[in-house]
Amino acid sequence: MKYEGLKKFCISEGIEIRLDEAMSRHTSLKIGGPADIAIFPDEAQAAEIVRILLHTGIPYIVVGNGTNVLVKDSGLEGVVIFTKKMNNIKKKDSGDRIQEAERVNIIAQAGCSLLKTLNLCVKNGLSGMEGLADIPGSIGGAIVSNAGSFGYEIGTVVETVNLLVDGRIKTLLGSAIGFGYRRSKIPPDSIILSAVISLKKNDPFDVRSRINKFADKKKSCQPLSLHSAGCVFKNPEGMPAGKIIEETGCKGLKAGGIEVSNLHANFFINDGGGTADAFLRLMGIVCKRVEERTGIILEPEIEIIGRN
Repeated sequence: MKYEGLKKFCISEGIEIRLDEAMSRHTSLKIGGPADIAIFPDEAQAAEIVRILLHTGIPYIVVGNGTNVLVKDSGLEGVVIFTKKMNNIKKKDSGDRIQEAERVNIIAQAGCSLLKTLNLCVKNGLSGMEGLADIPGSIGGAIVSNAGSFGYEIGTVVETVNLLVDGRIKTLLGSAIGFGYRRSKIPPDSIILSAVISLKKNDPFDVRSRINKFADKKKSCQPLSLHSAGCVFKNPEGMPAGKIIEETGCKGLKAGGIEVSNLHANFFINDGGGTADAFLRLMGIVCKRVEERTGIILEPEIEIIGRN
């Protein structure tokens, strides 16, 4: 009964809503038990939905492309708000004000994929995000985790972020978000709606060349075509986690249907029959071996969510 008001609102507003939705359909790992309610709003609808959830005390979580997340087999209590329909992106209209000669701002909604963003960068000759090539996430998730690669981090180009805090829209300057290595200080109960990203003007051919170079490099050393959640652990200072895991003999280790990739040891692969329990078990095995042999305590990079 606690979901009745929410369901009625979504139906009345034409918002897509699903009950007992398998999260395995929405994660790159193809793992995850059912969410009580899954909702797919646009940006304007999201604020009202959050107000209803706050008023009724229903727990909720936000999911973008589900690429850096492990959902437990027990599923998720409450509501999952998906940002898939918040996927617009455009160059910011400068109006009567002439933009800085060497920079152009773009506005991207939270659910816009990094691929779509990079395509716009190529089309308009905008540089600053090339190293994020072949990262399969969305703008919102990338900002929360300060996604990066090859010396690039999205936090360095974020001008402002619009987000919902306690059901109200708030704008944060990029300089106030506290970006660090694979982290930010985005409030945990907030929802990113959109971001203004500031990029340098550059020749479109050069932008495309750099993107292709980084993408080719990733394809050669990462199992991008297989079911994974990207890097499982953060890099300890001074050494890649994948190298540490490899040097401690963990490549090829298995638990259930989950295996440490033989191509890149910081990727765990689901062979199609894997579960979250098996994934967590394998994480524990790898962490224990690494700590015993090196003294290094690995810290998860993926987000682990679900019922306890």
